[in-house]
Amino acid sequence: ISDIQDIAELNLPKTTKISFPNGKDDLMNFEATLRPDEGYYVGGTFTFTFQVSPSYPHEAPKVKCKTKVYHPNIDLEGNVCLNILREDWKPVLNINTIIYGLNLLFSQPNDEDPLNHEAAAVLRDNPQKFQRNVQTAMSGGYVDNTHFPRCK
Repeated sequence: ISDIQDIAELNLPKTTKISFPNGKDDLMNFEATLRPDEGYYVGGTFTFTFQVSPSYPHEAPKVKCKTKVYHPNIDLEGNVCLNILREDWKPVLNINTIIYGLNLLFSQPNDEDPLNHEAAAVLRDNPQKFQRNVQTAMSGGYVDNTHFPRCK
């Protein structure tokens, strides 16, 4: 019951929408779509899948990014580097906390704990080039021989 209540009580930022691709009978698997309204990724649309295990809240949900994105903290396979999804998870945290954390990754990408080391290096050493790379990727272009689908 607590997981259903958790999802019912979501207090989502205006940049985020939740959907249930499997219908209302499966509230343990859902998608969150983020549309950042500030920062490098403004105007982009990024979809994350959430798989909430039966042992939630003692175990963090599994979160993947379905949108291929040029981001220091999200690799090209969609794995997300967010400390609360790993070592800093605690049962007092909830889905809301994760969604706010994901939004924060887009407004403040972190070059100190990267999954995409190339993107992190560019962010750290040349923020203007990072900005251009993000815009190119979101427009459906190539960055370092990797093609990104249009997402804005």
